[in-house]
Amino acid sequence: MMQRVVLLFWLATAGCASSQRPADAERWLLTAARLYVAPDEPPMDNAWVLVSGGRIEAIGAGSVAPPAGIRRMAACSGGVITAGFQNSHVHFTDPVFAGAASRPPDALQQPLSRMTTRFGFTTVVDTGSDPANTEALRQRIARGELRGPAILTVGAPLYPENGIPIYLRDLPPALLRQLSQPATVDEARAIVRGNFEHGAQGTKLFVATPQGQGEIRRMSSDIARAAVDETRRLGGLSMMHPTDPDGVSAAVQAGVDILVHTTIDPPKSTWSTELIRQMVSRNVSVVPTLQLWGYELAKADVPPHIRDAIVADAERQLAAFSSAGGQVLFGTDVGYMADLDPTQEYVLMAHAGLTPMQILASLTTAPAARWHADERRGRVKPGLDADFVVLGGDPSTDVRRFTDVQCTIRAGRELFARPAESDNPSGR
Repeated sequence: MMQRVVLLFWLATAGCASSQRPADAERWLLTAARLYVAPDEPPMDNAWVLVSGGRIEAIGAGSVAPPAGIRRMAACSGGVITAGFQNSHVHFTDPVFAGAASRPPDALQQPLSRMTTRFGFTTVVDTGSDPANTEALRQRIARGELRGPAILTVGAPLYPENGIPIYLRDLPPALLRQLSQPATVDEARAIVRGNFEHGAQGTKLFVATPQGQGEIRRMSSDIARAAVDETRRLGGLSMMHPTDPDGVSAAVQAGVDILVHTTIDPPKSTWSTELIRQMVSRNVSVVPTLQLWGYELAKADVPPHIRDAIVADAERQLAAFSSAGGQVLFGTDVGYMADLDPTQEYVLMAHAGLTPMQILASLTTAPAARWHADERRGRVKPGLDADFVVLGGDPSTDVRRFTDVQCTIRAGRELFARPAESDNPSGR
């Protein structure tokens, strides 16, 4: 077996197709104590990955010495490798990202790394921010001026007519006037087209928004359906903020692709068995954002025992949806939520009953498939982009290890490397 592994490695590095491969300077070797090729495949121990020109050229198991001219990425070797992670719910609305088109790279790099690549995210979905600013940030990453994740964006969200949620009303008046509140089907379609013309790959709709004192303002079903249909016509995905179970039902009826939250309003906001059946049968994905609820309830000074009971309701929604075969996408609402560390999200997902490999799927294979990118990313397979996370420990033994990120690599380029222990006594 060992001879066969070494032979395969030699064929991959020196065969007759060498004239078609990038120069050796663009080829490097990464070794791992364990390699998770994909959540639904057995892991490989004592493994290696050969990268060539930003793509995966070969993988294997067994001790190897790289041929002359091919470097070993020593700083990122020796850990646990998985495909790069996707955070399917982020916002670039923090003032640290303002003026992204012209600010010095050094002013943007640290906050960008702290929010994304520090935690293994090689792809993120911006679910609502200033479209022009996010596009500038994305372009600077693409040009190599910043080391950051691939950014998918929904542009400017759509709200119900006269339905800006109460928690956004403290925004500056000039910004509030920019928030889209379509009153007609044609207006909704035009807003979606405008977002796509400015670089969006999807649309986010708030189908139900809290107005205070228990009032919920709801988007009309024909406007929601028109926005979803226009998004699909343009090749994008529709994402919805549901607020409550009635909002979930409205999203399903409108044909939404992704729900960006579980729900906690009103208390005991149970998703019925029939509603979950409809969600699964219509291929609706869910981003749980369980960590967000404790964060919000703590801000509102809700007592801990009540807070825990409300979060447990959301956990039960996730458990029922996942058990029914629903597709779960990892996401945290970071950017709106000031807590950057997603450790608690992993803990809550596990507490809801998801296995470490189900959580890994929500970070890798599921979002790649949802965004029609599974031919490029989501697995550690030859021919796919060299998007990796190198962890310091095995998440199958403790889901907290998902944040024990040693290195983050996208398209063969190192985006983040944790300082050595001697330089960083906390190891974080």
